[in-house]
Amino acid sequence: MAIRILPDDLVNRIAAGEVVERPASVVKELVENALDAGATEITIDVADGGRTLIQVSDNGCGMTREDLEKSVLRHATSKLPTDDLLNISYMGFRGEALPSIASVSEMTIESNGLALARGEIKPSAWSGGTRVRVENLFQNVPARLKFLRSDRVELMAVMEVVRHLALARTDVGFTFGKMTFKPSDPLISRIREIVGADADGKMIEVAASDGDVRLTGFVSAPTLRRASSVDQYLFVNHRFVKDKLLVGSLRAAYFDVMKSREYPICCLYVEIPKEQVDVNVSPAKTDVHFLEPARIRNFIVGTIRRALAPMSAPGVRRDIGDAPVSRPWSMLQEFDLQSPAPQMPPQVLDMAAADSGGAISFPLGFARAQIGNKYVIAENSGGILIIDQHAAHERIVYEKLRKNEIKRQPLLIPIIVKLSPDQVSAVMEIKGELEESGLIIGEFGDSEIAVYETPADFELDWGACLADFANEARSYGHSSAVKERLHLKLANYACHHSVRAGQKLSLEQMNALLREIEATERGGQCNHGRPVWKTFSNDELDGMFERS
Repeated sequence: MAIRILPDDLVNRIAAGEVVERPASVVKELVENALDAGATEITIDVADGGRTLIQVSDNGCGMTREDLEKSVLRHATSKLPTDDLLNISYMGFRGEALPSIASVSEMTIESNGLALARGEIKPSAWSGGTRVRVENLFQNVPARLKFLRSDRVELMAVMEVVRHLALARTDVGFTFGKMTFKPSDPLISRIREIVGADADGKMIEVAASDGDVRLTGFVSAPTLRRASSVDQYLFVNHRFVKDKLLVGSLRAAYFDVMKSREYPICCLYVEIPKEQVDVNVSPAKTDVHFLEPARIRNFIVGTIRRALAPMSAPGVRRDIGDAPVSRPWSMLQEFDLQSPAPQMPPQVLDMAAADSGGAISFPLGFARAQIGNKYVIAENSGGILIIDQHAAHERIVYEKLRKNEIKRQPLLIPIIVKLSPDQVSAVMEIKGELEESGLIIGEFGDSEIAVYETPADFELDWGACLADFANEARSYGHSSAVKERLHLKLANYACHHSVRAGQKLSLEQMNALLREIEATERGGQCNHGRPVWKTFSNDELDGMFERS
């Protein structure tokens, strides 16, 4: 069979299969072009879910006649001034979008008083910025057209792309139907508009640096979660990505405060020198490769976990209070919960007395009563709190256990696990992570792993476990599975050795519990992600009883 050179039109249609998957892909490419052109206001219009019309208008710098002619040529771009593919400063750079779109639709580009359509340039009444009009998408590719979903589904996909871009560039105004974002909107306002009003007061700000890498944005308190990852927005140098390393890092950060099938909300921005990240991985540009993936993962996990550590109730922080938080009753000293509790030290009782006069203040206030032998009712200067006594003590016990050094059990005879060569390589890449969790392994030939030490008291099928670790490492570049198994063990122990629902507590025990949870990291939720307390402000109480 003879080799033939494909005609340009066919090449563009083949490229369109990668770049232009659906109307949402067209919107993404055109809006990114507008952003690269310096636009501060962008308007998107679609009809019939984008099948018959997609129009993107911007107030950017526009194009000259010469640039307009080159814009529809394959691999013609103004965004790659040099041949360095690791020095990319723009959203686009491949020079594929416009020729690909033009090959599967009727496209008109208007800019600075000129219009390009069907290869001809004519005068246009459009004078500012650029307006791109795409009509009858996939009209000449019927096979692609029939794979489009309903107009409603395609419209929802376009809306999601606009949300990504609106979060990527909060300095730019976006208008899409009734969806409007102003350049002056603070990030948290855009997040609330996109993820819903239930995020009010439950988003935690994140800001940290590790040398030349910076992480900013917001993550949800563990008590605010979703049944899917739909409300997770991750950006690298303000480019929306679906990177497995970032997704896995987010999961690892929440592993002991949220169930495995629950997902936090987030809007996170990783800023990293261009030479340390490769965005030229796929035509859609939603995948990236980091030069130092382990460093990035550890930085992200550590930053988020530190953000989650303070008490997460609205208006409550661990450093609030006129007196230092003390530990009057170490509830881990005795697990026999039926025995009488130790008495509160006199200085704590003095604090309780002083509190009635307003001299002492604690974030969770002081206990006033117990309801149903399940809930502690406490009062502080802002209102009342209802504390789940079992959830609170469970978190206290778990955190103290977690901070103990992991004990390892050396094996007299190493366990030899047979894996595929790819799995062996993946496991050895995360050897350091496994060692941190008490699993000591070594390579035993090309297709076997030797297990020399395991976490003490763990009776697991290490062959199946290592296969799981390998598969997770191949997907995410790391594995949190062994830590999750340790978490489940400690969480179960904490659950069975904590104050029970239905157990009567004295006032001293209740106050001791409050002081302990105030001094405990991630004290706002139990090990399963349930809230430890709920607050009712004085204003809310007045409203309940129609007091003005």
